[in-house]
Amino acid sequence: MVVAEGNVGVAFGLVCGAGAATAIGASAVFFPKIVKLASRRVLAGSLGLSAGVMTYVSFVEIFFKAAQAFGPDGAGYDEAAAHNLATLTFFCGILMMKLVAVLVRWFSGETKPHHHEDTGDVEISWNDNVDNREESEEELICPHCVGCADDPVAELEEWQLMADKEIKANIEQEKTIENSANNDGSNKNSDNESGGKSSDEDFQETTEVVVIENAAASGKDIFAAPSVREHPEQQKKKLVHMGFSTALAISLHNFPEGLATFAAALADPSVGAVLAIAIGIHNIPEGLCVGLPIYYATGNRWKAFLWGCLSGLSEPVAALLGWAVLANSMSQAAFATLFGLVSGMMVMISFKELLPTAHRYDPEDTVVTYSVVIGMAIMAVSIVLFNSFG
Repeated sequence: MVVAEGNVGVAFGLVCGAGAATAIGASAVFFPKIVKLASRRVLAGSLGLSAGVMTYVSFVEIFFKAAQAFGPDGAGYDEAAAHNLATLTFFCGILMMKLVAVLVRWFSGETKPHHHEDTGDVEISWNDNVDNREESEEELICPHCVGCADDPVAELEEWQLMADKEIKANIEQEKTIENSANNDGSNKNSDNESGGKSSDEDFQETTEVVVIENAAASGKDIFAAPSVREHPEQQKKKLVHMGFSTALAISLHNFPEGLATFAAALADPSVGAVLAIAIGIHNIPEGLCVGLPIYYATGNRWKAFLWGCLSGLSEPVAALLGWAVLANSMSQAAFATLFGLVSGMMVMISFKELLPTAHRYDPEDTVVTYSVVIGMAIMAVSIVLFNSFG
């Protein structure tokens, strides 16, 4: 198996495009109406579609490329040994994803796997003293992936509720400004009514009221809770500490996806393009799930947007590191090992993250199974077309 040098630029471009998709999801912090329109079925379908594409291409295309590269026309092993080596690297890729999951939990501050199981509600006592509050705040983490929350459905509903409150607050603010503009001394009246605060600051106060009302009613803790329970200095320290650990967690979590896209595009640009689109579709809700909790916790749109974008930056970095390794060892065995590892990684991502989260958004399975099959069909058609006309 020979990898064309010209594929490197195409592969890196596809990785950058897939990683940039997180910015699309993160941009929802600027448009609350988009959050209101978010659908559980749409999220479930996008995750299922990505899982179908990634699973099919891993078993049918990338694993086959690994076995071929290990074979007589590649690294020189006989067919039986080549298949055995490809199988070994496949399961090594799965083990690597388990290691990545452990490191992500460690850097993000999670004490137990979040792997999409209900772990129970965190109770809040709103009369606790400051020390008890600080102790409970240490358990709160910034999300680093889709479905990392204990209850992503309740989280989505909470975001939609806050978006609705924000829309109403903006409408009221516009009415206030319009009414005061029609009166004498409108500038002074406007300053007195708004307190000279920005729209983000006004919204933060609104979200704090929403959080208190909902937490008091349900007893549940959510990501936005720190903004109503912390003093400004405590919140600042928390966010600074969160910044370093979460940056590492997000980078590790998305690293394999960038490597997978790069490897697939190296072997076959058309396959890599479809895979990049699938990962990009998955990255859109990921950017949203990373950015929105930070926005509702801090009231800072740009900070939330940049954190959402960060979740995709590690994918081009993964591609660069992958190529740095291959550039120094352009052997067939190196390519075969990389493809075997990547096939195992993508299957693990699909089975452990994408599909469980999709089913949590769609417990009745109205769209998940169909979207998985459609994803597989899209991948199959693209491979058939490339083999026929490529």
